[in-house]
Amino acid sequence: MRKIRQAVAVAAGGAALLSLGVVPAHAEGSRTSYIGGWARGNESSRWADDNSDGASTSVGFSGCQTDSSFSSASLNLFQDISLAPDKDRGSRTNYCNTSAWGVQPKGSYYFTLTGFTGGSRLTVSTVRIAW
Repeated sequence: MRKIRQAVAVAAGGAALLSLGVVPAHAEGSRTSYIGGWARGNESSRWADDNSDGASTSVGFSGCQTDSSFSSASLNLFQDISLAPDKDRGSRTNYCNTSAWGVQPKGSYYFTLTGFTGGSRLTVSTVRIAW
């Protein structure tokens, strides 16, 4: 009997939270890609952040290598501004992990590869962008 009451309480609590509009937190959007032999100065494609969830914008790397020896990459996040210079939202050093820029305002974004250690070309097997 006690287990039945617990199950009913859990179900009722879950229904109450859903009726209040409480849903689990998650990023508004994300995508996964790769980098194939980028040189310094290359830039990613754009993505649209509607800032509907308050999630941090991040770029994650895994499987990093250069034509020499990789230890880190320098990334800059830019907000794409129509008919004006793009807004630099800051630089981060990525050690083949995840770099975060915090919550960004609504807009179109991209990142640039401003530098990296070792070699002249960077390859990253998995790039995960989340916003």
